[in-house]
Amino acid sequence: MVSSDWQVMTAWARAGSDRSVAMVVFALLAAASLLPVLLTPIPAMVDFPNHLARMYLLSQNGTPDANPYYEVAWALYPNLAMDLLVPQMARLISVENATRLFLLLSQLLIVGGALGLERVVKGRVHLAGFAALMFLYCLPFSWGFVNFEFGLGLTLWGIAAYLMVAERAWPLRFVVNAVFVAALFAAHFFSLGVYGATLGCYELWHAHNRKVPYRDAALRLVVLAAPALALFWVMRWTAGSIGSEGTTWLFEFKPLWLFRIMNGYNLTVSAATALALVALLHLAARRGVLKLEPAGIWLAIGFALLYLAIPSKLFGTSFVDLRVIPAAALIIPAFCSLSLPSRRWTMAALAAVSAITLANLTVVYAVWLPYRADYAAIIASFDKIERGSLLLVGSSGEGEDPPFNDLTQYPMFYAPTLAVHYANAFVPNVFTEVGKQPVQPRAAVRGLAIPYGGPVPVRVLAAIAAGQTLSGIPPFIRAWQRDYDYLYVLGPGTVNPLPDLLEELDRSARFVLYKIRRTP
Repeated sequence: MVSSDWQVMTAWARAGSDRSVAMVVFALLAAASLLPVLLTPIPAMVDFPNHLARMYLLSQNGTPDANPYYEVAWALYPNLAMDLLVPQMARLISVENATRLFLLLSQLLIVGGALGLERVVKGRVHLAGFAALMFLYCLPFSWGFVNFEFGLGLTLWGIAAYLMVAERAWPLRFVVNAVFVAALFAAHFFSLGVYGATLGCYELWHAHNRKVPYRDAALRLVVLAAPALALFWVMRWTAGSIGSEGTTWLFEFKPLWLFRIMNGYNLTVSAATALALVALLHLAARRGVLKLEPAGIWLAIGFALLYLAIPSKLFGTSFVDLRVIPAAALIIPAFCSLSLPSRRWTMAALAAVSAITLANLTVVYAVWLPYRADYAAIIASFDKIERGSLLLVGSSGEGEDPPFNDLTQYPMFYAPTLAVHYANAFVPNVFTEVGKQPVQPRAAVRGLAIPYGGPVPVRVLAAIAAGQTLSGIPPFIRAWQRDYDYLYVLGPGTVNPLPDLLEELDRSARFVLYKIRRTP
């Protein structure tokens, strides 16, 4: 009897010790994961400088320092999380710090939301926090899809809140759901879609598991969908469509994204960590220590079908399908059970998860820290530009978007857009798509603006300047040598491609600034 009691006490003490070790490891990984945002004034994410430029425009709107080439036009659009929050935060701190704080808040929403959802589903936290840290710098997040990241974090909290009242009376479910639908609609359209798809799958499982009559199941789905349908109807009649670039399916990329999703800067590290994660999950499932709960099976099937069916570009939003992967990775762990048989298994699992997280995090540090000097260099170059000028952005390469041959060049693509603040300039690449952003170019320069797009290859600009006839040339560069005052050429430095037309003013490792000698 004494021996049996001792074994029980030993097992209890070991379990408590293992939990303590897991908590310490999680805390250290979380601190290391949040630190890059605190160490870098401008995080090295491809879209982040463009978002920061828009925050400057919004914050200075209506002031004597307002940019003369842009105007603010609010409407009932989705995807407005940072547009609504950052200008208000910037009243207390600088725009740059407010935008960075928004990113940090988004990361905290992701990690905290994953923990909160697991707590609601299981009554404890176990897996979801580690999954959130592994995906905190996955490709969509490290490329600067910050409204999506904020919205997805809010989605996790919304799902948790709905599940807390899932068995309560329908008016309470309706109110909780309506609050989060409205918040998610304003934050990010696709995050609202993830929220609806997750709860839709959950309600279907609930109806199947409880053998709910069809009428009652249909009523629960109506209560779930009604707020979103009402918002879409109002938006259709007040603000028009979401985006303007249509829909595109790229099925050939769907298998590739599974291995490119883990890291936005290094495809080799991404593939290695993705394979390691798959092997870890396979081993745990095969040994029976990791199991999907019934509701989790429905969710996993739902996310798999959604990933296969959804377009790569939807309503003008690119890389939509790959966003399903981190959404599933953050939600499904809450519906998994993990039972590690021994301390050795626990330590091995923590070591494997830490290795995956730290491998991707090391790449983030290696990219972000050097970019502090690169962004500082391009901001310093704005002093050599006459205020109120028109800037064109070119590339010494082929202008691939994304540049998969060297993704570490990607965070520089939109850095010149910061000239809208530092030089009150016009830059055609500033995000100004109708239906997605409240900042619009004024009529005088509207023909030169593009809603999104990377730098133009210099070889194309040289051909236009030489009078060559090229097909498919967009209007904003057809007469670039007459329309613009300055040209930034991004990428590895090269010799002046057009010495009779371009005068070099500044140069760094990642860009060259030219003044354009305008032709009549």
